[in-house]
Amino acid sequence: MKKILIALSFISAPLINWAQCAMCRTQIKNNVSAGETSMAEGLNNGIMFLFFTPYIVVFLLIFLWYRYSSKSTTRVSLNERFKS
Repeated sequence: MKKILIALSFISAPLINWAQCAMCRTQIKNNVSAGETSMAEGLNNGIMFLFFTPYIVVFLLIFLWYRYSSKSTTRVSLNERFKS
């Protein structure tokens, strides 16, 4: 029974979210047609924030990994390598 409820929630979640998108779209269209663009700008900023956040987190993790791995390796200068 628990599996059926979980499956139904996954199936119905996109339908509920699609309804919210239609409501937001209608509200933005009404505001823009009335000449008020601040709500549309805020929605666009929110979308851009949600779009770029995962990329920034992944880039930061890769940068920290590279920085940590480069400190852990010993570097030998060319002068020390060719002394003999």
